[in-house]
Amino acid sequence: MANRSITITAQVKSKDDINSEPKAIQQGEAEDAEGIDAVDEPMTMPKTKAELIALYQTEALDINNSVQAKEMEKVAKQRVALYEHQLKRTEFFYTINPLLRPTYMVQTLKPQFIEYQQFQMARALDQRGIIDLDKNEMMWQQLHIVDDLIADIVHHMPAQQPVGWQLTSVNRNHLKLPTVGRLRDKDSVADQASLNSYVLGHFGVMSYTYDRAYFIGHVLGYLFCCYYLAHLSIAYGVTPLPETTVTNYKYASLETAKLVRLLHSVDVYCKRRIYQLAVLCARLSCYQLDKYIEKMLIAEVNEFDKKQQIEHLDALFTQGIMPEMPDAVDLKQFPGAFGDEGKS
Repeated sequence: MANRSITITAQVKSKDDINSEPKAIQQGEAEDAEGIDAVDEPMTMPKTKAELIALYQTEALDINNSVQAKEMEKVAKQRVALYEHQLKRTEFFYTINPLLRPTYMVQTLKPQFIEYQQFQMARALDQRGIIDLDKNEMMWQQLHIVDDLIADIVHHMPAQQPVGWQLTSVNRNHLKLPTVGRLRDKDSVADQASLNSYVLGHFGVMSYTYDRAYFIGHVLGYLFCCYYLAHLSIAYGVTPLPETTVTNYKYASLETAKLVRLLHSVDVYCKRRIYQLAVLCARLSCYQLDKYIEKMLIAEVNEFDKKQQIEHLDALFTQGIMPEMPDAVDLKQFPGAFGDEGKS
C-alpha cells in the first residue's frame, strides 16, 4: 500500500505542471551558467608560457542593462567571478616558474591594449603631421619600463589586507577597466584589454559598472587612480566601497580617516614610483589620444583661408561673376589634358 500511495502522489499534478517546472529550472540554470562562463572557468597553474599568456587574453562580458532582480543577481555573480579570476591569475603570475613567464609581459600583451590600438589609428590618421607622436612612439617601444616599475613597487610595498573603494570620473570609464553589467554606452571593455587593467591587476581587482569604477586591493591602487586622473585634469570622486556591494568577497570598507592612516604606512618611495607609473599610463591614455585626434579634426576644418573665401563670396554677390581664385587649380599644370585651353 505504501508503494502504491507514493505512485499516486507522484501523479497528482497535472501534465502541464509536471512539464513546466523542470523546464523553468533548466532555463534559469542555463541563463546563470551563460552569464558567468566567461570568467568562472576553473583555473589551474599554467604549465607553459602560452597557457599563462592565455589567462590574460579574455573576451569582454556582454552588457546587461536590465534592472530585474534576477539579472542583477547574475551580474553580481559575474563580478565576483571576475575578481576571483583576476586574483588567481596574479597569484599564478608571481608563483609560476620564472622560466615560464615572459621577460616583459606588458610587451607581450601590448597589441591587445585599447590604448595601443588607438595610438596606431591616430598615427594612421595624422597624414598632415599635425601632432607629434614621436614621444608616444618611443614610450610604446620602451613599454617594458612599466614592468620594471611594477616589480620595484611590489618589492617595496607593505603588506595590507584588501580595502575597497568606488571611484567616479564624469560618468565615464576613463581608466578603461573591465566592464560588468550595466553601461551608459556600448563601450564594453574586456579584462586585460587596457594598459590600466594590466597595471592595476598587480595591486588588486577591479571592474566598471554604469557610472563608477570598483576597486578592491592594495591602497597603492587607490593612489594610482588618483594620480592618473589628476594628471589628465579629469574631475573625480572617491568613496568607500560598502561591504554589501560585492558580496562573498572579503575586503575592508574604510572611511576617509582610516584610509589616511593606511596611507601613512606606505613609504614615500612607493608613492613616487606609483606616481611615475600613473603619469606614464596617462600619457598613453585614450583620453590623451582623443585630444590629439580633436586637433586633427580642427586642422581639417581649417584647411583653407576662410577670410579669402568670404572675400570671394562677397565679390560674387557684387559683380555677379566668379572672381579669380588664387587657390584654384592652375590648368597649365596639366598640359594637353584640357584641349587647347590646357596648352595655352
